[in-house]
Amino acid sequence: MQVGIAGASGYAGAELLRLCAGHPDLDVGVAGGDTQAGRPIVSLYPSLAAAYPAMQFSKAGADDLAGMDVVFLALPHGQSQEMVPGLVGRVGLLVDLSADFRLRDAAAYPRWYGHDHAVPELLGAFSYGLPELFRTALAGARLVAAPGCYPTAAALALAPLVRAGVIETTGVIVDAASGVSGAGRKESHTTQFNTVDEDFTAYGLLDHRHTPEIEQATGAQVLFTPHLAPMNRGILATCYARPAAALGTDDVLGILSDAYRGEPFVVVGETSPSTKATLGSNCAHLTARVDPRTGWVIALCALDNLMKGASGQAVQCANIALGLPEVTGLGNAGVYP
Repeated sequence: MQVGIAGASGYAGAELLRLCAGHPDLDVGVAGGDTQAGRPIVSLYPSLAAAYPAMQFSKAGADDLAGMDVVFLALPHGQSQEMVPGLVGRVGLLVDLSADFRLRDAAAYPRWYGHDHAVPELLGAFSYGLPELFRTALAGARLVAAPGCYPTAAALALAPLVRAGVIETTGVIVDAASGVSGAGRKESHTTQFNTVDEDFTAYGLLDHRHTPEIEQATGAQVLFTPHLAPMNRGILATCYARPAAALGTDDVLGILSDAYRGEPFVVVGETSPSTKATLGSNCAHLTARVDPRTGWVIALCALDNLMKGASGQAVQCANIALGLPEVTGLGNAGVYP
């Protein structure tokens, strides 16, 4: 199947290029990167030299992508909603990695993203692409909104506990840290080596734009605080909630284990999850505890923000929508050390 990628010059786009190179059914025909148009892919990403020795980044508007079997949009937030109307009905499957079509409520966009949604009538046409929690909506879908890395980690940790009715759905705290690649490839003082190295900072206090997505995916009201960690890749989310029933650590671990039994890309165990263990894989690692002294329930999730938190999950969604085996072209083993 012919694949087009808009935003292929960004980190998520480069990861899509890498994954498609190892996917037996997806062949990249267009690698869109407007700011890099005409430049060889290998000049920006030497790691892709063997897979794309001669391909160049190109302009990738709707007309350039029309007719593709699969189109991935790895564009900055706000740009996908400008391109999507020109692609609907003109491509086989469209998977958007931005936040432009993740929220069901159009009124949330001016509140959290600072602008009205350009095509609110299309919001309901997109399936939310977190397979472990919303798989039934993805089979045969033609429009998919792949979740962000923070919402994915928080939802995998919390949603089964909310659905089981064992935690309160108000006053939930999500405390999460991300690697620098989560901020994208665009140069910024806040993501330069000299700024990030030997530092650990919180940002987006009380108003981070992923808050409504986390609430939508988990079914809980959350106080979300993201942090920037001095590492290339990874997300670690530590989530705190009050119990709604008498339960212990074995109970919450059992709920998570039952929820993800048979899932190829989720590991539930007693060990505290680590970002390094998920590096380069499409796998999320989870654990949970109940603290009898304070009464808090703690659920943790680690994942690779560019894989299960972005491009790997997008390919996983595409596999399901296209009727392919869900694991095709994806690995569940991390790179170590």
